Amino acid sequence: MTRWLEYAVFLGIVIAAARPVGLYLLRVFERKPTLADPLLRPIEAMLYRLMGVRPDQEVTAGVYFACFLVFSALGTVLLFLLLVYQQMLPGGPDDRYLTAPMTLDLAANTAVSFATTSTWQAYSGESTLRYFTQLVGLVAQNFLAGAAGLAVGVAFIRGLAREKSETLGNFWVDLVRAILWVLLPWSFVGGLLLVWQGVPMNFSPYTLAHGLEGSTQTIAQGPVAALEFIKNLGTNGGGFFGANGAHPFANPTPLANFLGMLAIAILPASLPIMLGHMVGRPRAGWALLAVMVVLFVAGLAVCDQAERAVPPRLADLGVSAGNMEGKEVRFGVGDSVLTAVVTSNGATGSSNAALDSYQPLGLMAPLVNMLLGEVVFGGLGTGLYSMVLIALVGVFMGGLMVGRTPEYLGKTIAAGEARLIALYTLITPLVVLPLTGWASACAAGQAGVATNSGPHGFTEILFAYASCMANNGQSMAGLNANSVFYNLTTIVAMAAGRFGLAALALALAGRFARQVRRPTTIGTLPCDTVTFAVLVLAAVVLVGALCFLPALALGPAAEFFQP
Repeated sequence: MTRWLEYAVFLGIVIAAARPVGLYLLRVFERKPTLADPLLRPIEAMLYRLMGVRPDQEVTAGVYFACFLVFSALGTVLLFLLLVYQQMLPGGPDDRYLTAPMTLDLAANTAVSFATTSTWQAYSGESTLRYFTQLVGLVAQNFLAGAAGLAVGVAFIRGLAREKSETLGNFWVDLVRAILWVLLPWSFVGGLLLVWQGVPMNFSPYTLAHGLEGSTQTIAQGPVAALEFIKNLGTNGGGFFGANGAHPFANPTPLANFLGMLAIAILPASLPIMLGHMVGRPRAGWALLAVMVVLFVAGLAVCDQAERAVPPRLADLGVSAGNMEGKEVRFGVGDSVLTAVVTSNGATGSSNAALDSYQPLGLMAPLVNMLLGEVVFGGLGTGLYSMVLIALVGVFMGGLMVGRTPEYLGKTIAAGEARLIALYTLITPLVVLPLTGWASACAAGQAGVATNSGPHGFTEILFAYASCMANNGQSMAGLNANSVFYNLTTIVAMAAGRFGLAALALALAGRFARQVRRPTTIGTLPCDTVTFAVLVLAAVVLVGALCFLPALALGPAAEFFQP
């Protein structure tokens, strides 16, 4: 029961923080006064001058997406060059510790990964990257890519809030304000808290430790705290070390782990509240958040039930601590399960346990979370429009059942809007399932699962592409993903998950912004009731089952029923 008390405290803090944080974000992106303005306004104005941005000039949905795409492409190219030529950079660690080569395909994969907030890591940072590369390249992308995702989410909200408008705001203004007012100050405070908990922040050489029996161990360190908090706050997830959140320097205590999980969830959970207030219907925002909470608790219950059970092969030995294989003792089952569910829901792959060692149903919970598009909290900005698009599927079905043109928040879902919603719903299975099938059938794909075969090996492949499509980055360690085949095919999934979904969401927002808000009548489907929440839940389950149930049956479900 102690675990469930921790789960309840975590969820209580997230729900309690949603309204004040949502209202703060509303003030930031509507450019209303905040307490930080005297310090940040001059910096903001200076950045606009340097960038040549006119902050009062707004753009259409198409131009907004083009800015987002160009900005992401530029970040990808710069990070790629930094990775390829990092041997020319000054600073540690010593070259003798960088034993893993940074090939061109791995550099391209890593650059796309961090520019899309996927942070899919087919490398170990301590044996591949210099301090300068981690600090300037990866930390910078955690801020920039996270802020860009938040900007797109805010633009989507504006599309629902405005009427008879051709514009959705200014991408560069939203980007700058996301960095200055949200990510920088919060990550600075969070970084200090991590240093207090024991996370290193130095540029010292690796330490060579001598054991009592004469053995030696190389202990990596570096500017770890600079990366570890923003990776969670920006819903990126890429760790300083290969072990990510399981490494004692990256995540030394249960409190540090708990703070990291709050950093992942609070900002995305506040965006439905921001949406509700911006459209003038606060209860509608709470309805969406309620659906997220129900789905979160359901995934938590399934994963907890599976992982607290003792594996049959250990039960005969008197083991009673649950499935501790692949889990850190300092976290136990409770913190490991909470992390698996939060990170898989939040587009943040900062896992603190070996997911390959989870029980089949325990693993199915984070896998389903990612396949559904991380509609629970989700990525920073991107998670909100995933939930709204699923809600629109429910609204559309409800409208068809009663014979009315579907509406949501006073906006009509006509033929053009319905096509965009359908494409958004189908793009994930159209990317994930063919790539999974290809990798499962070809020799290059099968070479990555040499350790495991059968349903578990299939699950490893499905999990990889689902993670990349969801811009999450978690992986099952049994899959050797550092090959030309996986480095290139996962790029396809990461790009589709970031830019394909964003393009459709912004196109839909642009269409909504041009509409006139329809008045509420007796025939309007309320979007702030329990009935509406149940309809959205049904849409989530229906879409997930229709798209992915066969694949899940071949993977974790089949493994569960194996003797």
